[in-house]
Amino acid sequence: MTESVIFATLQDVAFFLIFVGSALLFGRAFYKLYRGERIFARKQTGPGVLEGALYRAFGVDPKEEMSAKKYALSVLAFSGIGLVLGFAILMLQQVLWLNPQGIKGMSWHLAFNTVASFVTNTNWQAYSGETQASYLSQMLVMNVQNFVSGATGIAVMFALIRGFTRRECKTVGNFWADLTRVTLFMIPVCLVGTVLLVSQGVPQTLRGAVQYVGLEGGASSLYLGPAASQIIIKQLFTNGGGFWGVNSAYPFENPTAFANLIETLSLLAIPGGLCFTFGKAIKENHKERGMVGELGRVRANGVVKEKDQGVVLFVAVSIIFFLCLIVCTAFEYAFNEFPAGVAAIGNMEGKEVRFGVGGSSLWAVATTSVSNGSVNAMHDSFTSIGGMIPMFLMMLGEIVYGGVGCGLYGLIAFALLTVFISGLMVGRTPEYVGKKIGSYDMKMVCLIILTPVLCCLIGTAATVMMPSAADWTNNSGAHGFSEILYAFASMANNNGSAFAGFNANTPWTNVSGGIVMLLVRFVPMIATVFLAGSLGSKKHVPQSDGTLRTANGLFVGLLIAVILIIGALSFFPALSLGPIAEYVA
Repeated sequence: MTESVIFATLQDVAFFLIFVGSALLFGRAFYKLYRGERIFARKQTGPGVLEGALYRAFGVDPKEEMSAKKYALSVLAFSGIGLVLGFAILMLQQVLWLNPQGIKGMSWHLAFNTVASFVTNTNWQAYSGETQASYLSQMLVMNVQNFVSGATGIAVMFALIRGFTRRECKTVGNFWADLTRVTLFMIPVCLVGTVLLVSQGVPQTLRGAVQYVGLEGGASSLYLGPAASQIIIKQLFTNGGGFWGVNSAYPFENPTAFANLIETLSLLAIPGGLCFTFGKAIKENHKERGMVGELGRVRANGVVKEKDQGVVLFVAVSIIFFLCLIVCTAFEYAFNEFPAGVAAIGNMEGKEVRFGVGGSSLWAVATTSVSNGSVNAMHDSFTSIGGMIPMFLMMLGEIVYGGVGCGLYGLIAFALLTVFISGLMVGRTPEYVGKKIGSYDMKMVCLIILTPVLCCLIGTAATVMMPSAADWTNNSGAHGFSEILYAFASMANNNGSAFAGFNANTPWTNVSGGIVMLLVRFVPMIATVFLAGSLGSKKHVPQSDGTLRTANGLFVGLLIAVILIIGALSFFPALSLGPIAEYVA
């Protein structure tokens, strides 16, 4: 057991170092996209050939700026069209082509839940992909939304950054240009990732299922399909919806240790990188305006340098990430009883032998830190406290790196709440990176932070009171409650992972869950756009002696405290009825 723990520790450290390197690369790339620059060309001004052709085809002027209201309406219109088209395809998939298994159309409530899930970047799955979704559905609904829902989140994050960097400006950018640039950048990235996964044995084919005879006898079906191309983008854009029902625990979706590394790294690379995008945008903006060193300055060899606001955010959430990883891994290793003579290798129930406790715990913490939801082990089989950690990470609003775009603007909302609380303590109007934070801004922050909390708790309470609730869970008592709580924590935080024991494919859960996913996606998203508009219209406020420094260790500690306190106050009673009660019992 000691050797296993040492190996898991070394694995986590090595993974984190690789993750930081990849995050820095993605952070730099998305900063260029934010600036409207081309990444794969020396000439950095103007759109590329394909990008320009798309603008002309759809009548979009990328230089035309939008107000916060117009930007928000564009987000809603684009997502609404995807919702309607996706619903129609899922309902009619039986009569469409590219359906070699003859899969029937989904029920109306399952189709609504599924398309709501993918449009909102949640990718909650109340269906099993290989038996309930045709190849055409997987490609036109799931795969397309994997791209554009993630790109939508990053576009909104770009708008928020412009709110901080602009002065007395009534616009926040152009949604269609932001969406197009991000999507076009990710296509070649995903092409490379697809090739890597195919090289490890992940299927990428349009042929139907293959029949085989297993070791125990009897014919079985091996489901294939265009899987690799969907798997890489669902990981990179923190979607998580698997091509197969058991997700990345399925040997053909995650066949080797190298494939597992690629997929685990993909979970965190872009969310972590966007922290660096934010920091670089703020720093470069201050440099261009001649304000270098005004915010978070430090003297080194007589030269004034500005500390990176993005690094501060990255460090804060990395501390939370490592604390949760340590607790989850420790409980999965240590708190088990084994028969005499059996090696104590930790809690292996529901885990793949090829990944072990260490690899499974790392994935569980990573996938719930960001709004991904893919799994390489069954979280329902984790120990009570080991399973509570992924649940708690989702309940924090998934701002520990978070989803693509939405994770960063959620984290910035917590940063604004931190400076607001600090300002109340000293009787001073709060400021953040040169902008005064007013009452309107705090209303938008409250919408961003509290909407997932309310939807999670209300959805859980309503489901528990349903007469059939006991029939929807595999377990009774505290663990059964945990299965329901986990489901709504997942749907209310754009995650998509689940405790395997909960039967989610019911009219009540599909409809209520779909509504929850739409609310927690678009209410905070629209609030973020209007927050960006409010910030962008303000003047720059020079730093004074009374300004709270937001680029030092004190602010990191304050930010972590606010995040954990909000999570504890909101969810401790619910957690006490579920995983904590199960552990005590």
